[in-house]
Amino acid sequence: MSIAVENNKLWDWPLQANDEFVNVVEDSAHFEVDLDAKSFLPQEIKVRTMGDLLQIQMEHNDLGSGNTNISRCILRCYKLPVGVDVQSLKSNLTNKGILHISGKKF
Repeated sequence: MSIAVENNKLWDWPLQANDEFVNVVEDSAHFEVDLDAKSFLPQEIKVRTMGDLLQIQMEHNDLGSGNTNISRCILRCYKLPVGVDVQSLKSNLTNKGILHISGKKF
């Protein structure tokens, strides 16, 4: 179960360095945010919207040697800033492992 975070400017992200908040950049024309996703492959990341909420789900399973299994799972929902056109939202994972999410505003 995930809980929507109400603050539109600062997002709590579990993989953020030094346990800091992630700063959301927005102006009258657009919105964008960068999230650390170094432990995940592109096919392990799902970004979707539910009304004015942005849901980010990441899941990684790694079968180690012997009986070792490493699993990582993150599920977060964030309230999108007012005026974001959900149809314009785009996400991509950079080669440095940063999940970049951006969208236009009405």
